[in-house]
Amino acid sequence: MPIVRIAMICLTAPLLLAASPPGAAQAPGTLAKQAERVPAPARLTPSESTGVAVVSGNIRGHAYRDFAVRAGAGQVLGISLDKSGSAAYFNVLPPGSSDVAMFIGSTSGDRFEGTAPIAGDYTVRVYLMRSAARRNETSRFTLTARLAGAALVPLPARDDAVVPGTAFHATATVRCGLPYQPDVHECEAGVIRYDHGGTATVELRGPRGFVRRILFVKGRPTATDAIEPPASTRSGDTTTVTIGMDERYEVPDALVTGG
Repeated sequence: MPIVRIAMICLTAPLLLAASPPGAAQAPGTLAKQAERVPAPARLTPSESTGVAVVSGNIRGHAYRDFAVRAGAGQVLGISLDKSGSAAYFNVLPPGSSDVAMFIGSTSGDRFEGTAPIAGDYTVRVYLMRSAARRNETSRFTLTARLAGAALVPLPARDDAVVPGTAFHATATVRCGLPYQPDVHECEAGVIRYDHGGTATVELRGPRGFVRRILFVKGRPTATDAIEPPASTRSGDTTTVTIGMDERYEVPDALVTGG
């Protein structure tokens, strides 16, 4: 199990949080109170033949509707929303998130398309903007989910040993800079490899529950579960990944490829 430890670069900048309606950070306890008024996420499964699934319904006031769409790493997930009122939108939340989104409909529109950086359930949350919710308005909606492409398959343990008790082929400590956390010097990283040629998902974790997933394809970061796309530079055997102006990760080749 390779362990890589390198020094830190710390950045400070606002973190854009996309919580449940209307898509921004909520006051403590708000999500719990709202969640009591809605059922658990409904499963939305695209057809194997068409790759499409469609569901219709309505939302009213402060209530919202959650739909879980399972996508494999590397698959392209598309979501579109047709609605009867202009105040209805949707967010897309990555696996494991209850409030931080990778897409915010109220600022980005009624269409989303992105590559899944890790396998799991992506939550599509349909909601009304606060002004409409306060007026207890109702909106009908039709939500369409699309999946395209083949899912990446993790290397089996016989080809790349798995860290016991995890889904990772290796773990490491890497240099990072996180938003709102100027005291952070390092992030814990785990990698799921799909080959030995640089196609892998790197999961990075910082204090206070911060999680970021980055999909590398042939050694290049191509997708994340952040709102903004990744950018990267190379120095020696390290790829420095930046996301907006808030996040920075120095990922060694050895972590991604296992070399």
